[in-house]
Amino acid sequence: MPKILNINIDQINLSATLNDSSTAQLIWDSLPIDGALNVWGKEIYFSTPIQTQTDSDSTDIVNQGSVAFWPPGNAVCLFWGPTPASTGDECRAASPVNIVGSINEDLEILNSVHSGTKIILSKL
Repeated sequence: MPKILNINIDQINLSATLNDSSTAQLIWDSLPIDGALNVWGKEIYFSTPIQTQTDSDSTDIVNQGSVAFWPPGNAVCLFWGPTPASTGDECRAASPVNIVGSINEDLEILNSVHSGTKIILSKL
């Protein structure tokens, strides 16, 4: 059975499908979680109480729509376009992240999100 994550940011509701990685399972088992989000280019991230190591297949270049976990900041990250670290149109994290899933809907709605807004992740 797929693990579907509900992402609520103010009036925005998105869903994401988590993969079978150990980090995705750790996030799933910790739900619901919330926090004040930060916007960094076209990346949203927020700190969580979750702690884990960087996976052997972690990467700093991710696909548009990726949901990831950034171990140095204990943060969940959502990518929908270039960040200040990007070259061209790539989605690039500040440092390697563990990919945990992908967002299922249109990502452009995230352009309206501002730092400090509350984000809630829960099971759908």
